[in-house]
Formats: sequence, C-alpha cells, structure tokens
Amino acid sequence: MVPKSKDDASAAAGDALPVAPRVIAVQSEGGTAWVAAHRDMVEAAVHKDGAVVLRGLGVASTADVAKVADALGIGRMAEPERFASRTYHPDGVRSSSQWPADEPMCMHHELSYADEIPGRTLFGCLTAPAEGGDTAVADSRTVLASLPARLVGRFEREGWLLTRMYDEVGVSWTEVFGTKDRAVVEAYCAAALIEHEWLPGSRLLTRQRRAAIVRHPRTGDRVWFNQVAFLNERTLDPIIRHRLIEIYGSSGLPFNTAFGDGGALSDDDVEAINLAYREASVARPWQDGDVLLVDNLRMAHARDPYDGYREVVVVLGDPVRLPEHVLPCPSPRGEGLGLAVPARGA
Repeated sequence: MVPKSKDDASAAAGDALPVAPRVIAVQSEGGTAWVAAHRDMVEAAVHKDGAVVLRGLGVASTADVAKVADALGIGRMAEPERFASRTYHPDGVRSSSQWPADEPMCMHHELSYADEIPGRTLFGCLTAPAEGGDTAVADSRTVLASLPARLVGRFEREGWLLTRMYDEVGVSWTEVFGTKDRAVVEAYCAAALIEHEWLPGSRLLTRQRRAAIVRHPRTGDRVWFNQVAFLNERTLDPIIRHRLIEIYGSSGLPFNTAFGDGGALSDDDVEAINLAYREASVARPWQDGDVLLVDNLRMAHARDPYDGYREVVVVLGDPVRLPEHVLPCPSPRGEGLGLAVPARGA
C-alpha cells in the first residue's frame, strides 16, 4: 500500500515525503458551471502539484464525467496501441483498463510509447469499491531523482525499446489499431517509426524505440516518462511468466521492454525502477463522485487491488507530441526484427 496523505503542516515544514493530491471542495449546487468558472484555479493547482481531486461534483454517469472534461476544456484524443481492453462510451469517455481486481496495476503514464500522448488524464469515480482500488500517483521528477545514476545515464543515451506480440494472449491487433486492414496498420506503424512483421497465423510483431526521459512541454523539467518497468516481463507474476515463455518462447510474450539498444533489463534494474515508484507513490481513497485530474507527463499512476464493485472511467485529452521522443529502432528496417519467434504451439 502507498501513503494516503500528509498534513499541510508537515508539507510546509519541507518534509521530503510525497504529498497526496490536493482536494478541492466543489460547491455541489454549482456543478460543472462551478468547474468552468474556476477552470484557471484548477489548472494552476495541477500545474503546481501534478494532480488534483475535485470533490463534491457527484459525478454519477459517463455523461457527467464528459461534462466536467468539457468544462475544463480538455480536448479528446483516441487511444492507439492500448495494452488492455476497455469499454468505450460517448464523448471520449472510456472505462478503466480491464485488469484483475486482485492484482495491482503498476505505475505507468498513459500511452508513453505512442507518438502522440495525452497531456491530461481525467478519472471519474462513479462507484468507489468497498476496499482498496485507489488510483495512486507518483511525481516522475522525484522518480527520476531517485533512480541509480547508471540506469539514468543509459536510458538517457539509448531510450527504451518496446516489443509487442499480437497473438492469442492480450489484446488483438485488430482491437488495438481499430481495423482489420493490414495496410492501415502498416501506414500507422510507418508514421510512428514502429517496425512491424507479419507472422503466420495472423500474428503481428512490433518494435518501437522511445526516449525514456523527456522535457515537460510546459515546465521544461526533466521527467521519467515511460513504461519500462510496467511492460517488462519481470513485472509479470513469475508463474505466469514461466508458463507464457514455455508456450510462446521469450520472444512471443505479449509485451516486453529493453534498453534502447536491445539489451535486457535485469531483475535489479526493474526492481530499482519499481522501488523509486513505490517511494514516490501517494493516493487518496476514492469517494463516489470524485474527479481526479492528472498531468500525464509529470505524474505516473497506478491502481491498487480492491474488493467489491469499482467503476472509474477515464478521459484522455490535450494531446501533445514531444521533440526527440520517437526514436528509430536500433536495427535497419527491412531486415526483420532479429527475433527468434517460435511457430505457435511449437
């Protein structure tokens, strides 16, 4: 579990512990009109703290959440290359990623591997679970400062590499790219500098390289912005990982990450990253009707395991493209991806 809060006095005293997102009490009778009237104040809070909770709006439907996003002026964006299934609702609202309730969802930034990324992520809690299920956040500046210099230096030089296998496990390439037309997928991959290879059985193997440390477009701060640990095979449950490798081979995992030159991360590397996230993680327990607004570049987020029914919906918006974020893969195009991929069932 992560720290839930820290009082204002200790924060003012300069305590180095991370602070849970500020709660702004909203006049419920004002509703979204209050949000629109106080938009600059809310944005200033996000700029200062990275995330803020709006409490008192009482959002109870996806339409309510869409209205809050509109009042905040959040422009919607699509979600290419998602790694988990969602349910999609009108006005750019979607469910949380479908993930087992008894398993944590590790720290990550939305679409950190895409060429266009959300600047803002808005979460609306329609139903809080009976226990757990917090959406924790971690300041990526703090995470970066906590990482071993050897890791920071290598990732800054090389970036990180994401390999995905679209097969029987995980989301299909037709769901991820929203089409059954291979030509559309190929055009998307070419535009986003994603190497791709079609394999027997309608499987698709992709590889893309991205910067692991970027400059925040508004503040200029260096931030640790990637999903190196979350999407690495060593974050999987060891039993599940072993079974997947036994069936599909190490190159047939649904996703995996590496250093930008293709070098494998060690257990110690992944643990160092996850430890930095844990030490920077804070959360406030959800209450029905809460809205959490997050600066997606500055703050990573995670989800605790939970009991009971939980419904938290999401809006991704304010898309940005970052200079030098999208990098060419280390091997030339046209020579295959250089991976020994077993035939299905081999």
